Amino acid sequence: MITFTPLSGSARSAATTPLAYILQVDDVRILLDCGSPDWSPELSPFDTNHEELRSEPDSYAWEDYCHSIREVASEIDLVLLSHGDLAHCGLYPYAFARWGLKAPAYTTLPVQAMGRICVTEDVEGLREEQDVGDEPEQKQNANSEMDMDADETSNSPPPLKLKTKGKYVATLTEVQDAFDSINTLRYSQPTHLQGKCQGLTITPFNAGHTLGGTIWKIRSPSSGTIMYAVDMNHMRERHLDGTVLMKQGPGGGGIFEPLARPDLLITDAERADVTTSRRKDRDAALIDTITATLTSRSSLLLPCDSSTRLLELLVLLDQHWNYSRLRFPICLMSRTGREMLTFVRSMMEWLGGTISKEDVGEEGTGRDNRNKRRRGDDDADEEALGAFALRFKHLEFFPNPQALLQTYSSKDPKLILAVPASLSHGPSRNLFVDFAAVPDNVVLLTSRGEPGTLGRALFDKWNDSQRPDDKWDKGKIGRNIMMDGVVKLMMCHKVPLQGAELDEYLAKERAAEEEKARHQAALARDRMVLEADEDDSDESDSDADEEDEVERALGGDLMDTDRDGESGRRRKGDRGIDGDWGLDGDEVTTKLLSFDIYIKGNVSKSTSFFKTTGTQTQRFRMFPYVEKKRRVDEYGETIDVGMWLRKGKALEEEQESDQLKEYKQRLQAEEDEQNAIREPPSKYIRSEIEVQLACRLLFVDLEGLNDGRAVKTIVPQINPRKMIIVHAPPSGTETLIESCGNIRAMTKDIFAPAVGESIQIGQQTNSFSISIGDELLASLRMSRFEDNEIGYVRGRVVAHATSIIPTLEPASNASLPIDPADRMETLRKRKLGSRSKVSLPHSTMIGELKLTALKSRLASVGVQAELIGEGVLICGAGAKGNNSTELGETVAVRKKGKGMVELEGNVSDVYYTVRREIYNLHALVAA
Repeated sequence: MITFTPLSGSARSAATTPLAYILQVDDVRILLDCGSPDWSPELSPFDTNHEELRSEPDSYAWEDYCHSIREVASEIDLVLLSHGDLAHCGLYPYAFARWGLKAPAYTTLPVQAMGRICVTEDVEGLREEQDVGDEPEQKQNANSEMDMDADETSNSPPPLKLKTKGKYVATLTEVQDAFDSINTLRYSQPTHLQGKCQGLTITPFNAGHTLGGTIWKIRSPSSGTIMYAVDMNHMRERHLDGTVLMKQGPGGGGIFEPLARPDLLITDAERADVTTSRRKDRDAALIDTITATLTSRSSLLLPCDSSTRLLELLVLLDQHWNYSRLRFPICLMSRTGREMLTFVRSMMEWLGGTISKEDVGEEGTGRDNRNKRRRGDDDADEEALGAFALRFKHLEFFPNPQALLQTYSSKDPKLILAVPASLSHGPSRNLFVDFAAVPDNVVLLTSRGEPGTLGRALFDKWNDSQRPDDKWDKGKIGRNIMMDGVVKLMMCHKVPLQGAELDEYLAKERAAEEEKARHQAALARDRMVLEADEDDSDESDSDADEEDEVERALGGDLMDTDRDGESGRRRKGDRGIDGDWGLDGDEVTTKLLSFDIYIKGNVSKSTSFFKTTGTQTQRFRMFPYVEKKRRVDEYGETIDVGMWLRKGKALEEEQESDQLKEYKQRLQAEEDEQNAIREPPSKYIRSEIEVQLACRLLFVDLEGLNDGRAVKTIVPQINPRKMIIVHAPPSGTETLIESCGNIRAMTKDIFAPAVGESIQIGQQTNSFSISIGDELLASLRMSRFEDNEIGYVRGRVVAHATSIIPTLEPASNASLPIDPADRMETLRKRKLGSRSKVSLPHSTMIGELKLTALKSRLASVGVQAELIGEGVLICGAGAKGNNSTELGETVAVRKKGKGMVELEGNVSDVYYTVRREIYNLHALVAA
């Protein structure tokens, strides 16, 4: 049975992001995506009421969603991530580190890297400007770890109280650890899961839209095939191929066979009611606007994301810069831009479109130019082999707006790409404040942004200013608009402490360090006392006698031993040794004297070279003695001690527990933190500023998603048995349901659950386990169909006392029970001397015959075929249009109904060839 529950991003929802869904297949709970919302929501600045902008709200819209993730995190058995952007994987690091989402996670290698880059950029941008509210938790956690390390015998501290409201922003270390734990797969690589998920097989396929974007195919032995396909793009782009769902090439369309006819399809309908303009028109509008603005000595601000869709934009701009020989700078304002491009250059096999291992956008194609570029590529470390198309020699990187102003004046014409695309925080928001007040500057939007952000407010402003026929969802390119008026924006900054605030902070820090030192000293003193007690209790009587003899032999000048037998350890304070640290006798001896031989006991006096007089003998060596060790064994082999030590160390590392490994990683992180440059004490401030708008605004859709026409075409061709719609506004949901309802062959089991609503699929299906006997298994003839093997079985179900699972054993006709009434009726109808009628077994063919696929197979074996009419394929001489003398070689293939195929023609080589190819297109189950 399948249970599906949307946690966020459901159908008929105004807020379609983030995406997170719980898919339960029998007892296995799968988390499909784990996206994060925009952590800096705001009302539209173009509204008249700005009172709510001045203070932080008491509760946020994402509280219910985060609470749902926190409640189910420890119960998740599998995590599947489909795209490497914030809407699909932004919350995963926080849930992994603090909510116990430790289930195995799978995705493709580009999604892992792109997700790490975009979450890192988001985390750094937010922590640079806002107080996310987890500093006290971090300090408490650090103190707890310190206590645990200092006193291993003490009880563990109480568990850390998790944050239950606010902004759930992970740290950089948590982001790295979370994405390092993800398992990466290749496209079309089936993975058979183990453990609780045993029996499930997951396979990723190309979804388009983003680098490494994934359609997940989940196969269950009891629930069938489940396909999770959201945010797809069937169109080929400059750096990506279209989704694998639609067949590419001269053969035309059609659905990729392994993904056709799933038992359950989970897909989105965000753009089911949207008609996108042609890609040629969108690219032309973007390029013309950029060129016209730069040549008029003005600048452009283009908000963008930090990883996924940024690459398509960079390729487009680089090709245009090379073709038009522009000399204006392209400035990318991102902390992770270099890291992103370095990774992409090393993953050329995941790219598609016009980018390949050939030069794109370079001047000339001759051999000299290729050799020169190859030499230049070998000389530059940052440019990987085969990544000539990703050089971006016009691109410059800047971490913040201040670095940009140090290089270029505000009056110089330039194209600025700034993150994030939502303009909710970071460089894009800071630049917009100064940028929008300059006349003739252009703010160019390439995505609509998340609701409740400045980016969505600007898009709504532009879309409302267009004519009804030119709006973004009508398939037209709108015009740019002139913005005017004044808007109020809330800005967040991080400023250093000064004056009394700095003094107060330093005083608190000193007090905390002193308290920490006192606490550590007390723990160390208690530990040493316990160790001293254990040493005293473990010493035997013979050891005590030996020490007494040594003391008497050496004399008592420096031993400082009183009559009560108290050792010098208890009177160390008289010699200037700090008693708080509780050093034992061996440590005192080490500090006072230096011996080259071993002397047991609390000895702190140098011994005499000569023998002592008296009856007492020495119980320790007088001279050092070095034992000569043999370097070979009895068989003459040299003993390599270093090898054994290295092997032992490797075995110890393998046997280390996860807790010990985490402890070492924590110590390394603390050491790195101590060695890092400490930033000055700072505080976070919020200020409301007024922005005078004087720039132009334009929106060009470069999100790279399917529009309504593609969705209405692809979904019926997939033809699922059941379908769930997610990630869609109310209008898009109703449009897709209505479109599928008008198709007679389309399923009527279409669900659109709301957030938190659970739907159950397949509750009427009963599945049973049965074991096949060895004799019957040896006689089976299996035929392969898709990922399964199918065979015809006829036998008896036998129950054994030693097993709870029944066994299927072969059964003959004589052993099968026969109704006496049927037997008498059969005998009455038989003629005298005739044999009894026996029903012959018949074979079963599994699959659906597609005449286009049959035509392609026949063409590969040299038989011409042509479709005439509906459902008729003419094969052989009749398809060539020759004279009637050769029409005897003609065969007609007709599809008469569901599961019925008629093959008509004379007995000839063509007939048998066509029949053989029809058989090859099916799985033949012989009885």
